[in-house]
Amino acid sequence: MNILLVYPLYPDSFWSFKHALKFISKKAAVPPLGLITVSAMLPGEWNKKLVDLNICELEAKDILWADYVFISAMHIQRQSVSNIISECVKLGTKIVAGGPLFTQEHHNYPQIDHFVLNEAEITLPLFLADLANGHPAKVYKTDQFADLSDTPMPDYHLLQMKKYFFMNIQVSRGCPYSCDFCEITSLLGHKVRMKWPRQIIHDLEELYRLGWRGPVSIVDDNFIGNKKEIKYQLLPQMRQWMQQHNYPFVFNIQSSINVADDHELMTLMVETGITSTFIGIETPDETSLHTCNKLQNKGRNLLQSIKVIQKTGLTVSGGFIVGFDSDTPSVFQRQIDFIQKSGIVSAMVGLLNAPRHTQLYKRLEAEKRLTKETSGNNTDLSMNFIPKMDYHQLLDGYKKIISAIYTTKPYYKRVRQLFLNYNHTYKQHQGINLSLFVAFLKSMYIIGIIKKGRIEFWKLLFWTLFKKPGLLTEAITFAVYGYHFRTVYGLNPG
Repeated sequence: MNILLVYPLYPDSFWSFKHALKFISKKAAVPPLGLITVSAMLPGEWNKKLVDLNICELEAKDILWADYVFISAMHIQRQSVSNIISECVKLGTKIVAGGPLFTQEHHNYPQIDHFVLNEAEITLPLFLADLANGHPAKVYKTDQFADLSDTPMPDYHLLQMKKYFFMNIQVSRGCPYSCDFCEITSLLGHKVRMKWPRQIIHDLEELYRLGWRGPVSIVDDNFIGNKKEIKYQLLPQMRQWMQQHNYPFVFNIQSSINVADDHELMTLMVETGITSTFIGIETPDETSLHTCNKLQNKGRNLLQSIKVIQKTGLTVSGGFIVGFDSDTPSVFQRQIDFIQKSGIVSAMVGLLNAPRHTQLYKRLEAEKRLTKETSGNNTDLSMNFIPKMDYHQLLDGYKKIISAIYTTKPYYKRVRQLFLNYNHTYKQHQGINLSLFVAFLKSMYIIGIIKKGRIEFWKLLFWTLFKKPGLLTEAITFAVYGYHFRTVYGLNPG
């Protein structure tokens, strides 16, 4: 059996890092972890080929070679999914689809031959058994959640590793919280299910064996969802492995804000090589936090929590939302002030949307306020419901936030604020990195000479050299990120 695994194209967005990747000659930020994990669940004697449209083209000969085309996708990849389906139908190759998009909207894709939905550890064996018997069904789904000890090591060998900036691994699934706008619990449940530490070590061993050195993203929606297991089982073993292998990786994670309450845990993270975390801050407004059931953020000094995390040695990226029913016009300036004071350089600010199957979606559906399905893109100015605030006022306020935090002067000021808060302690052991040196030269030319805002760029570099010389690499990195963000948001003239 010949299986072609196809990952759809991401549009240009906040998280694509498309414009930043050009500086280091990479094609995509992260590989399709779900798809290469599914690949590892297929019979070993089958022939498998991966085409990630974010790094290469899908050719007709690849589709014709395949007995089945497997697709996994998220909502933001809808347009590319439609193009892939059209090509497969035209060439007569059958399609098997799974992942978040199809799990929630498979009824919108009648052209697809088979759907393997929810968690593949449960539904894929059912499909494979029926396929072997010659009678595969249209839809395979389950309301059960998988035991992650059954999850195999992903087929990392299928990847063109040099085309990616990050590799990625998964430690757990599920989240203990119930934010009403979040679809994670509807897809993966409240119970945090974890792989065994030895599975994670095997993943690291395989990445190391294949020659990967550098950033590794841990894709869990909340890395500390099961804090006890993380703190006392996984991290000590990861730290030991990293020490034994001379620190070949740096990790980033997603976590809830309460990571700030455990200094011992954060110190262990940094010693293991975790250098950054993404946290859903959402809003500094207590009423909105209560309304959306973001209980883990309530009743705390969010700015102080962020500074505690930064001083421990972790940079913080953050998610922010406007458009809650309780939001008033004052929220826009409050968000700007909070972001600037926090030193959160990568601040993903989005208009509130209601993904299908969330509590927010159900409430808005009952109130007859839904207008369409969410696009899944945080930067396309769309909403899928009628907000309480006047829509045009909300959109103008959102644009005000973006301009106020991503134009060059306030952006570089925020980088300096981070550097004043940040205690940089982890040093990855590596030799001279040619791609980073090339990125440095490109940034000098493109951001420092060609583009407007270059004066602020040079001010940041000289300030860093005199005040925080150990953070020069980070200064260049954040300058490149800023270039990407300004380009995505249309703020990069010249």
